[in-house]
Amino acid sequence: MKATISRKAHFNAAHRLFRSDWTDERNNAVFGKCNNPNFHGHNYELIVSVTGDIDPETGYVMDIKDLSMMISEEVEDAFDHKNLNLDVPEFKNLNPTAENISVVIWNKLRNRIKADSQLEVVLYETPRNFVTYRGE
Repeated sequence: MKATISRKAHFNAAHRLFRSDWTDERNNAVFGKCNNPNFHGHNYELIVSVTGDIDPETGYVMDIKDLSMMISEEVEDAFDHKNLNLDVPEFKNLNPTAENISVVIWNKLRNRIKADSQLEVVLYETPRNFVTYRGE
């Protein structure tokens, strides 16, 4: 039997969407207000889901406390109250769009989840704008 467990988390972070190899005009045309040179912030909401076999001994797909700790260590500690462009090494050369943030989070957590379990990351940048990434 398979089941999916999910854990919600959140972090607050600032970022700027831009490409240093583009002109200011092109950055403004593509990224608009998100290209503010003084950055802007979001209250990100995160849902991490793990799908796998239910262990017959424990009844768990995995211990939710372990998933909570992984999210805290890999995401909240690394991203919360940070400037993603300046403070988070993964975004030194990667535009911190919601899509790219989702992929970075997925990669950080994938290394800590059993290989035979599926991982899904849903990242809300605003209550109406969100990204889902499953490693595909």
